[in-house]
Amino acid sequence: MFHLSADEIEAVRLSLRVAFWAMLWSLPFGLAAALVLARARFWGKSLLDGAIHLPLVMPPVVTGYILLLLFGRNGPLGRFFEDDLGIVFAFRWTGAALAAAVTAFPLMVRAMRLSLEAVDRRLEEAAGTLGARRVFVFLLVTLPLMMPGIIAGMVLSFARSLGEFGATITFVSNIPGETQTLPLAIYTLTQTPGGDPAALRLTAVAVVLSMLALLASEMLARQIGRRLAGD
Repeated sequence: MFHLSADEIEAVRLSLRVAFWAMLWSLPFGLAAALVLARARFWGKSLLDGAIHLPLVMPPVVTGYILLLLFGRNGPLGRFFEDDLGIVFAFRWTGAALAAAVTAFPLMVRAMRLSLEAVDRRLEEAAGTLGARRVFVFLLVTLPLMMPGIIAGMVLSFARSLGEFGATITFVSNIPGETQTLPLAIYTLTQTPGGDPAALRLTAVAVVLSMLALLASEMLARQIGRRLAGD
């Protein structure tokens, strides 16, 4: 019988919490980065593009170590957030969310950027000639047209955050009930004698959650596409 223990349920719950907040925190920054990369022209744009996509090719352990140096209790950003804002990242679930957000950020930006580049600029220009301000052109024309890409980016970020391992364990360790997400719990169980059945159960949960996220993304993208097409 498929039955999850209390510790396994907690790992699943924590993973969903971390993935959700990682996606949500990344959303405004991802949209801004996609706009800059797709529309702006300036010196150093290639460097910015490379920096945004660096977590895709950099070892996750390196990403986690950099986060530890910057956002740890003795790091410059970590001290600022703790002293001025009361937010602690090191060895907390908030740090797991930050690590997941950083590693998933390139996927979100890429999906949004590709969607934005596919938007017909003539529609925006037509709205501008009718007297609409740029901010209203973006909100009423550009944003709805790139919505499938935004949804795809959000789902990719969520799914990638569910599977984050290397940066998380390096930055916030593997603390049950606090930072032990689904991948970390599976890893711990594979190293524990007799833990294979529980590891298989959590693996099945991870596969189901990932598949549900992809199916939801596809359904939402199709629904928005039909609305935009006027069906």
